[in-house]
Amino acid sequence: MSRKQAQIGITGGIATGKSTVTGYLEERYGLPVFDADSYAREAVKPESPLFERIVQRYGESIQLPEGGLNRQELGEIVFKNPVERQWLEEQIHPYVRDRLQTILNQSSPQDTLVFSIPLLFEAQMSDLVAEIWVVYCSEEQQIERLMGRNHLTFEQAQIRINSQMPLAEKCRLGDRLLNNTSTPSQLFVQIDRILKS
Repeated sequence: MSRKQAQIGITGGIATGKSTVTGYLEERYGLPVFDADSYAREAVKPESPLFERIVQRYGESIQLPEGGLNRQELGEIVFKNPVERQWLEEQIHPYVRDRLQTILNQSSPQDTLVFSIPLLFEAQMSDLVAEIWVVYCSEEQQIERLMGRNHLTFEQAQIRINSQMPLAEKCRLGDRLLNNTSTPSQLFVQIDRILKS
């Protein structure tokens, strides 16, 4: 059995419901979930080498008064500029990969682990998992959820969605597709079906 055989990679577009899926897998099935976004935040914590590089590149305005990173300001920069987004991702992705690889190395081959990796395809991390689940919904739902969750304008939400690989392409590359256009209970039925198959 390969070390990655039981690893499930959860991905999808922004605001499609990945957290709903991982929360259910954790609560209902007791599966350990490791979130790439949390490691990305860890990578840019104050006084980290990457935090210092970001401040050097974008100036003091990228820093909050209490010393942390102004994520809203950084988001405005990188989502409007593909070159800057690529630079930032090239700084963060190796750190995230290293953290996930360490978890894999420390786990037993029999363990089933869930890796939530929003940019799984974009960051070329498919090799870390055995099966890829793609959570999808309509673009209208993504925009509505993003505007409500992140307090964004329609244009800001659209820019963030457009910055990612098209959701249809992610669905084409995934092993399992989870349709989150309806209710959470309908989503959970699909998860149960996959795990019992």
